Amino acid sequence: MSGPLGGRTAVITGAARGIGAGLARELAARGMRLALLGHEGDRLRRLADDLPVPALAYEVDVTDDAALEQAADAVRTGLGTPSVVVANAAVADAGLFADSDPARWRRIVDVNLTGSANTARTFLPDLTATKGYHLQVASLAAIGAAPMMSAYCASKAGVEAFAHSLRAEVAHLGVTVGLGYLTWIRTDLIEDADRHSVMQELRGHMPWPVRDVYPPDRAAARLARAVERRSTAVYYPRWLRVAQPVRAAMPAVITRATRHYLPRIEKRSPLHHTDLLGGGGTADAKASGPG
Repeated sequence: MSGPLGGRTAVITGAARGIGAGLARELAARGMRLALLGHEGDRLRRLADDLPVPALAYEVDVTDDAALEQAADAVRTGLGTPSVVVANAAVADAGLFADSDPARWRRIVDVNLTGSANTARTFLPDLTATKGYHLQVASLAAIGAAPMMSAYCASKAGVEAFAHSLRAEVAHLGVTVGLGYLTWIRTDLIEDADRHSVMQELRGHMPWPVRDVYPPDRAAARLARAVERRSTAVYYPRWLRVAQPVRAAMPAVITRATRHYLPRIEKRSPLHHTDLLGGGGTADAKASGPG
Protein backbone atom coordinates (compact mmCIF):
# COMPACT_ATOMS: atom_id res chain seq x y z
CA MET A 1 0.00 0.00 0.00
CA SER A 2 3.01 2.29 0.41
CA GLY A 3 4.19 1.93 -3.21
CA PRO A 4 3.87 4.57 -5.93
CA LEU A 5 0.21 3.70 -6.55
CA GLY A 6 -0.94 3.20 -2.98
CA GLY A 7 -3.96 5.27 -1.99
CA ARG A 8 -4.55 6.57 -5.50
CA THR A 9 -7.69 6.09 -7.60
CA ALA A 10 -7.79 4.29 -10.94
CA VAL A 11 -10.63 4.03 -13.45
CA ILE A 12 -10.86 0.98 -15.72
CA THR A 13 -13.42 0.64 -18.51
CA GLY A 14 -14.45 -2.79 -19.71
CA ALA A 15 -13.69 -4.04 -16.21
CA ALA A 16 -16.30 -6.80 -15.87
CA ARG A 17 -14.15 -9.58 -17.29
CA GLY A 18 -10.96 -10.48 -19.11
CA ILE A 19 -8.03 -8.09 -19.11
CA GLY A 20 -10.00 -5.31 -17.42
CA ALA A 21 -10.90 -7.50 -14.43
CA GLY A 22 -7.37 -8.89 -14.26
CA LEU A 23 -5.88 -5.40 -14.27
CA ALA A 24 -8.26 -4.35 -11.50
CA ARG A 25 -6.92 -7.16 -9.31
CA GLU A 26 -3.32 -6.23 -10.12
CA LEU A 27 -3.81 -2.55 -9.30
CA ALA A 28 -5.76 -3.41 -6.13
CA ALA A 29 -2.79 -5.49 -5.00
CA ARG A 30 -0.70 -2.34 -5.41
CA GLY A 31 -3.06 -0.41 -3.11
CA MET A 32 -5.11 1.52 -5.64
CA ARG A 33 -8.78 2.34 -5.14
CA LEU A 34 -10.68 1.07 -8.18
CA ALA A 35 -13.57 2.43 -10.21
CA LEU A 36 -14.89 -0.42 -12.37
CA LEU A 37 -16.87 0.78 -15.40
CA GLY A 38 -18.70 -1.18 -18.06
CA HIS A 39 -21.68 -3.35 -18.82
CA GLU A 40 -22.61 -6.38 -16.68
CA GLY A 41 -23.31 -4.59 -13.44
CA ASP A 42 -23.60 -7.81 -11.42
CA ARG A 43 -20.12 -8.95 -12.46
CA LEU A 44 -18.70 -5.50 -11.73
CA ARG A 45 -20.23 -5.49 -8.25
CA ARG A 46 -18.96 -8.98 -7.46
CA LEU A 47 -15.47 -7.98 -8.54
CA ALA A 48 -15.63 -4.78 -6.48
CA ASP A 49 -16.69 -6.79 -3.42
CA ASP A 50 -13.78 -9.22 -3.90
CA LEU A 51 -11.08 -6.56 -4.08
CA PRO A 52 -9.04 -5.79 -0.93
CA VAL A 53 -9.39 -2.03 -1.46
CA PRO A 54 -12.26 0.46 -1.73
CA ALA A 55 -13.90 -0.13 -5.10
CA LEU A 56 -16.88 1.27 -6.96
CA ALA A 57 -18.85 -0.56 -9.66
CA TYR A 58 -20.69 1.61 -12.17
CA GLU A 59 -22.67 0.25 -15.10
CA VAL A 60 -22.15 2.57 -18.05
CA ASP A 61 -21.88 2.59 -21.84
CA VAL A 62 -18.68 4.36 -22.89
CA THR A 63 -20.39 5.69 -26.02
CA ASP A 64 -22.83 7.67 -23.84
CA ASP A 65 -21.18 10.99 -22.96
CA ALA A 66 -23.76 12.06 -20.38
CA ALA A 67 -23.67 8.68 -18.63
CA LEU A 68 -19.88 8.80 -18.51
CA GLU A 69 -20.02 12.23 -16.87
CA GLN A 70 -22.37 10.83 -14.24
CA ALA A 71 -19.98 7.95 -13.67
CA ALA A 72 -17.09 10.37 -13.27
CA ASP A 73 -19.01 12.36 -10.66
CA ALA A 74 -19.71 9.13 -8.77
CA VAL A 75 -16.03 8.20 -8.87
CA ARG A 76 -14.90 11.58 -7.58
CA THR A 77 -17.45 11.50 -4.77
CA GLY A 78 -16.90 7.89 -3.79
CA LEU A 79 -13.18 7.37 -4.31
CA GLY A 80 -11.53 10.72 -4.96
CA THR A 81 -9.98 12.30 -8.02
CA PRO A 82 -8.61 9.64 -10.39
CA SER A 83 -4.92 9.77 -11.23
CA VAL A 84 -4.98 6.72 -13.53
CA VAL A 85 -7.49 6.01 -16.31
CA VAL A 86 -7.37 2.85 -18.43
CA ALA A 87 -9.44 2.84 -21.64
CA ASN A 88 -9.89 -0.88 -22.08
CA ALA A 89 -13.51 -1.37 -23.24
CA ALA A 90 -13.69 -3.05 -26.64
CA VAL A 91 -15.85 -5.38 -28.71
CA ALA A 92 -15.21 -7.39 -31.88
CA ASP A 93 -16.83 -9.66 -34.40
CA ALA A 94 -15.39 -11.73 -37.24
CA GLY A 95 -16.25 -12.18 -40.89
CA LEU A 96 -15.72 -10.77 -44.35
CA PHE A 97 -16.26 -7.02 -44.67
CA ALA A 98 -18.49 -7.54 -47.72
CA ASP A 99 -20.94 -9.50 -45.57
CA SER A 100 -20.71 -7.28 -42.51
CA ASP A 101 -23.73 -5.70 -40.89
CA PRO A 102 -23.30 -1.91 -41.23
CA ALA A 103 -24.85 -1.16 -37.84
CA ARG A 104 -22.63 -3.67 -36.05
CA TRP A 105 -19.54 -2.43 -37.92
CA ARG A 106 -20.29 1.11 -36.72
CA ARG A 107 -20.95 -0.12 -33.20
CA ILE A 108 -17.54 -1.76 -32.95
CA VAL A 109 -15.80 1.43 -34.07
CA ASP A 110 -18.03 3.48 -31.77
CA VAL A 111 -17.23 1.42 -28.67
CA ASN A 112 -13.53 0.90 -29.36
CA LEU A 113 -12.56 4.29 -30.77
CA THR A 114 -15.23 6.83 -29.86
CA GLY A 115 -15.71 5.20 -26.45
CA SER A 116 -11.99 5.48 -25.76
CA ALA A 117 -12.00 9.14 -26.76
CA ASN A 118 -15.08 9.77 -24.60
CA THR A 119 -13.31 8.17 -21.65
CA ALA A 120 -10.26 10.36 -22.10
CA ARG A 121 -12.33 13.52 -22.54
CA THR A 122 -14.42 12.83 -19.44
CA PHE A 123 -11.50 12.18 -17.10
CA LEU A 124 -8.89 14.52 -18.59
CA PRO A 125 -9.62 17.29 -16.05
CA ASP A 126 -8.87 14.80 -13.27
CA LEU A 127 -5.67 13.61 -14.88
CA THR A 128 -4.60 17.20 -15.40
CA ALA A 129 -5.25 18.00 -11.75
CA THR A 130 -3.28 14.98 -10.56
CA LYS A 131 -0.65 14.99 -13.35
CA GLY A 132 -1.86 11.50 -13.94
CA TYR A 133 -1.55 8.64 -16.38
CA HIS A 134 -3.89 7.57 -19.18
CA LEU A 135 -3.40 4.08 -20.60
CA GLN A 136 -5.02 3.25 -23.90
CA VAL A 137 -5.26 -0.48 -24.55
CA ALA A 138 -4.47 -1.10 -28.22
CA SER A 139 -3.60 -4.34 -29.99
CA LEU A 140 -1.38 -6.13 -32.42
CA ALA A 141 -4.23 -5.22 -34.79
CA ALA A 142 -3.03 -1.61 -34.68
CA ILE A 143 0.36 -2.71 -36.03
CA GLY A 144 -0.70 -5.36 -38.54
CA ALA A 145 -4.35 -5.61 -39.53
CA ALA A 146 -5.70 -9.12 -39.99
CA PRO A 147 -8.42 -10.27 -42.41
CA MET A 148 -11.94 -11.02 -41.16
CA MET A 149 -11.79 -8.36 -38.42
CA SER A 150 -11.94 -5.09 -40.36
CA ALA A 151 -13.93 -3.06 -37.83
CA TYR A 152 -11.79 -4.17 -34.88
CA CYS A 153 -8.53 -3.53 -36.73
CA ALA A 154 -9.68 -0.13 -37.97
CA SER A 155 -10.75 0.90 -34.48
CA LYS A 156 -7.51 -0.24 -32.84
CA ALA A 157 -5.44 1.60 -35.44
CA GLY A 158 -7.62 4.60 -34.65
CA VAL A 159 -7.05 4.45 -30.89
CA GLU A 160 -3.31 4.22 -31.48
CA ALA A 161 -3.37 7.41 -33.55
CA PHE A 162 -5.68 9.07 -31.05
CA ALA A 163 -3.37 8.26 -28.14
CA HIS A 164 -0.34 9.64 -29.96
CA SER A 165 -2.22 12.85 -30.71
CA LEU A 166 -3.48 13.19 -27.15
CA ARG A 167 -0.01 12.57 -25.74
CA ALA A 168 1.39 15.49 -27.71
CA GLU A 169 -1.39 17.77 -26.45
CA VAL A 170 -1.11 17.02 -22.73
CA ALA A 171 2.58 16.32 -22.14
CA HIS A 172 3.23 19.92 -21.03
CA LEU A 173 0.45 19.52 -18.44
CA GLY A 174 2.29 16.67 -16.73
CA VAL A 175 -0.12 14.03 -18.04
CA THR A 176 1.43 10.88 -19.52
CA VAL A 177 -0.40 8.87 -22.20
CA GLY A 178 0.58 5.24 -22.68
CA LEU A 179 -0.32 2.62 -25.27
CA GLY A 180 -0.70 -1.05 -24.41
CA TYR A 181 -0.07 -3.39 -27.33
CA LEU A 182 -1.43 -6.90 -26.76
CA THR A 183 -1.57 -9.92 -29.04
CA TRP A 184 -4.01 -12.85 -28.76
CA ILE A 185 -4.99 -13.11 -25.09
CA ARG A 186 -7.01 -16.04 -23.70
CA THR A 187 -10.13 -14.05 -22.91
CA ASP A 188 -13.63 -15.29 -23.60
CA LEU A 189 -13.64 -13.13 -26.74
CA ILE A 190 -10.78 -15.19 -28.20
CA GLU A 191 -12.28 -18.43 -26.93
CA ASP A 192 -15.54 -17.56 -28.64
CA ALA A 193 -13.70 -16.72 -31.88
CA ASP A 194 -11.97 -20.10 -31.73
CA ARG A 195 -15.36 -21.82 -31.72
CA HIS A 196 -15.59 -20.71 -35.35
CA SER A 197 -13.32 -23.05 -37.29
CA VAL A 198 -12.49 -20.40 -39.87
CA MET A 199 -11.10 -18.00 -37.26
CA GLN A 200 -9.13 -20.75 -35.56
CA GLU A 201 -7.63 -21.82 -38.87
CA LEU A 202 -6.82 -18.25 -39.86
CA ARG A 203 -4.83 -17.76 -36.69
CA GLY A 204 -3.19 -21.13 -37.25
CA HIS A 205 -1.79 -19.89 -40.56
CA MET A 206 -0.01 -17.02 -38.85
CA PRO A 207 3.71 -17.48 -38.16
CA TRP A 208 4.97 -18.46 -34.74
CA PRO A 209 4.80 -16.77 -32.25
CA VAL A 210 2.06 -14.51 -33.65
CA ARG A 211 -0.46 -17.36 -33.71
CA ASP A 212 0.02 -18.26 -30.02
CA VAL A 213 -2.53 -17.31 -27.35
CA TYR A 214 -1.27 -15.92 -24.04
CA PRO A 215 -2.68 -15.93 -20.48
CA PRO A 216 -4.70 -12.88 -19.41
CA ASP A 217 -3.20 -12.71 -15.91
CA ARG A 218 0.27 -12.11 -17.34
CA ALA A 219 -1.07 -9.48 -19.72
CA ALA A 220 -2.77 -7.73 -16.79
CA ALA A 221 0.43 -7.84 -14.72
CA ARG A 222 2.37 -6.32 -17.62
CA LEU A 223 -0.15 -3.49 -17.92
CA ALA A 224 -0.03 -2.89 -14.15
CA ARG A 225 3.74 -2.47 -14.30
CA ALA A 226 3.24 0.01 -17.14
CA VAL A 227 0.91 1.99 -14.86
CA GLU A 228 3.55 1.97 -12.10
CA ARG A 229 6.23 3.19 -14.50
CA ARG A 230 3.99 5.56 -16.50
CA SER A 231 5.21 3.84 -19.66
CA THR A 232 4.45 5.45 -23.00
CA ALA A 233 4.36 2.00 -24.63
CA VAL A 234 3.99 -1.49 -23.21
CA TYR A 235 4.04 -4.76 -25.15
CA TYR A 236 2.78 -8.17 -24.17
CA PRO A 237 4.39 -10.45 -24.94
CA ARG A 238 7.66 -8.56 -25.14
CA TRP A 239 8.54 -9.86 -28.61
CA LEU A 240 5.66 -7.77 -29.96
CA ARG A 241 7.95 -4.73 -29.75
CA VAL A 242 9.96 -6.02 -32.72
CA ALA A 243 6.87 -5.70 -34.92
CA GLN A 244 7.10 -1.91 -34.75
CA PRO A 245 10.20 -1.46 -36.94
CA VAL A 246 8.80 -3.75 -39.65
CA ARG A 247 5.17 -2.69 -39.57
CA ALA A 248 5.37 -0.99 -42.97
CA ALA A 249 6.01 -4.37 -44.58
CA MET A 250 3.24 -6.23 -42.76
CA PRO A 251 0.25 -5.40 -45.03
CA ALA A 252 2.01 -6.82 -48.08
CA VAL A 253 3.07 -9.95 -46.20
CA ILE A 254 -0.44 -10.53 -44.83
CA THR A 255 -2.04 -9.94 -48.24
CA ARG A 256 0.35 -12.34 -49.94
CA ALA A 257 -0.40 -15.04 -47.40
CA THR A 258 -4.17 -14.64 -47.30
CA ARG A 259 -4.41 -14.58 -51.10
CA HIS A 260 -3.39 -18.23 -51.02
CA TYR A 261 -4.97 -19.72 -47.92
CA LEU A 262 -8.24 -17.75 -47.57
CA PRO A 263 -9.82 -19.29 -50.73
CA ARG A 264 -8.81 -22.77 -49.54
CA ILE A 265 -10.41 -22.17 -46.15
CA GLU A 266 -13.59 -20.87 -47.80
CA LYS A 267 -13.90 -24.06 -49.87
CA ARG A 268 -13.90 -26.18 -46.71
CA SER A 269 -16.04 -23.95 -44.50
CA PRO A 270 -18.36 -21.01 -45.31
CA LEU A 271 -17.06 -17.70 -43.98
CA HIS A 272 -20.19 -16.86 -42.01
CA HIS A 273 -20.14 -13.60 -40.08
CA THR A 274 -20.26 -13.89 -36.30
CA ASP A 275 -22.18 -11.84 -33.77
CA LEU A 276 -20.21 -9.74 -31.29
CA LEU A 277 -17.81 -12.16 -29.64
CA GLY A 278 -17.58 -13.24 -26.02
CA GLY A 279 -19.62 -12.40 -22.96
CA GLY A 280 -18.68 -8.75 -23.20
CA GLY A 281 -19.90 -8.63 -26.78
CA THR A 282 -23.17 -10.25 -25.78
CA ALA A 283 -23.62 -7.73 -22.98
CA ASP A 284 -22.92 -4.82 -25.31
CA ALA A 285 -25.38 -6.13 -27.91
CA LYS A 286 -28.10 -6.35 -25.24
CA ALA A 287 -27.33 -2.88 -23.89
CA SER A 288 -27.10 -1.12 -27.27
CA GLY A 289 -30.17 -2.73 -28.79
CA PRO A 290 -30.75 -4.06 -32.33
CA GLY A 291 -27.75 -3.98 -34.65
